[in-house]
Amino acid sequence: MYPEQLVAPMRQELTTAGFTELKTPEQVENLVKNEKGTTLLVINSVCGCAAGAARPGVKWALLNSGKKPAHLTTVFAGVDKEAVSKARELTLPYPPSSPAIALFKDGELLHFVERHHIEGRNAQMIGQHLVEVFEEFC
Repeated sequence: MYPEQLVAPMRQELTTAGFTELKTPEQVENLVKNEKGTTLLVINSVCGCAAGAARPGVKWALLNSGKKPAHLTTVFAGVDKEAVSKARELTLPYPPSSPAIALFKDGELLHFVERHHIEGRNAQMIGQHLVEVFEEFC
């Protein structure tokens, strides 16, 4: 587990952009499975690709897309272990990945961006991909 003082700024990067933190498996299950409409779930992490590309890319997409998910949520890998475990269960058949970005609609996984799709790409490249995803599914 990472100390809270280390992850707090990384959490805030998404919560100040309107994301709701999900810290329990029940919260993940209830929001992803029971909410109607689209739900973006970001599996946040302390790794450099999360800081350098994933979080900024998600924020860029939200600022630059005409269509947006109805619900913005996040779990934190290495911190909220049970919540992340539930999120990973809901993103099967994809293997565990962090950071990662999932888009659900009415509880169904529509699109998943794995870590290997984040690594080596800048925030705008990830953001542009997400804009296309939002335009198609939101």
